[in-house]
Amino acid sequence: MKNVRIGIVGLGNMGYAHAQQIFAGKINRLELGAVADLNPAKLARVPQVKGFATSAEMMASGLIDAMLIATPHYDHTIIGIAALKAGLHVMVEKPISVHRADCERLIAAYKGREKKQVFAAMFNQRTDRYYQKIRELIQGGELGEIRRVNWIITTWFRTHAYYASGGWRATWAGEGGGVLLNQCPHNLDLFQWMFGMPATISADCAFGRYHDIEVEDDVTATMKFANGATGVFITSTGEAPGTNRLEVTGERGKLVYENDKISFTRNEVAMGEFSRTTTHTFATPGTWDVSIPVAGHGGQHNEVLQNFADAILDGAKLLAPAPEGIHSVELANSMLLSAWTQKPVTLPIDGKKYERLLKAKIAESAKKGKKKKVVEATPVDFSKSFAK
Repeated sequence: MKNVRIGIVGLGNMGYAHAQQIFAGKINRLELGAVADLNPAKLARVPQVKGFATSAEMMASGLIDAMLIATPHYDHTIIGIAALKAGLHVMVEKPISVHRADCERLIAAYKGREKKQVFAAMFNQRTDRYYQKIRELIQGGELGEIRRVNWIITTWFRTHAYYASGGWRATWAGEGGGVLLNQCPHNLDLFQWMFGMPATISADCAFGRYHDIEVEDDVTATMKFANGATGVFITSTGEAPGTNRLEVTGERGKLVYENDKISFTRNEVAMGEFSRTTTHTFATPGTWDVSIPVAGHGGQHNEVLQNFADAILDGAKLLAPAPEGIHSVELANSMLLSAWTQKPVTLPIDGKKYERLLKAKIAESAKKGKKKKVVEATPVDFSKSFAK
């Protein structure tokens, strides 16, 4: 195989944007073999290749070697399992599933196929050189043992028109959540990718605080890690101007990432050691201001797709293996579970218990019979999110 023939199922904003990048030749050795979408009007936007109404028809066509799943969230599990069983390589948009139990089902379908098929997730923020550098500093021990992590990520502002642009948006039945399941999977993936998973989570989630929706649009979560370190994660779709500030305190200093700048104030002596050995009552460790050079935000979506093609054709190591996607889903589930029960949650959670509670939320919503007025939204230009 000289090129990978990929099929895209779901031609919404992201699916269509991926198709345009492939047509433009942005990903070497990756060609669009077919597309699938239930909406004929969306299929008509991609006349260059064969279009199908369903993913099953596209899988049976023989026109594709791999599939990119860019459908609403719940379909990721169903279509992903079918594609894996059909022998296709699979790339799934975030989140890989809505809840832990579905993640487990999807990952189980991949077991035993690891040597023959490539299974990846579209966690494009892992290509961002800033986050790569932060992870490198942490894993390399430059910050020493981590003591505290604070991440305020409120640059996800969304309007009422956004939520009214699709009947599935911001509903338990359509998305399985709000800001945590739609906007923040990338941040939650980066969080666990850099710091690992916490032991416990407590969260305060506001449901429809800023918008006429039933799911969460404002979240404040606190965490505790196995080593005693603490974490705070704050996100919202209702604040403007928003903030994206990550602050990490370790034994050897403090790192702050904000406004495309990493500031690292390094202790000359680790703070714990200094505290134990100094005889001065109000002393603090001396510090150095360390310059951290970073070369941009990386190739984003296109870099992940290129890595996917290279993994299929050359055996390259994946930047974002799909099975790792269960961690960001579990973080989101844990925050919602804590808010629903008003209790701290211990990880890992009981996936089947969470699934039952989510189904109860869906049933409650259906019983209320509240219907969202759907309006035609202005198309979104995603070109700046992709490598040029």
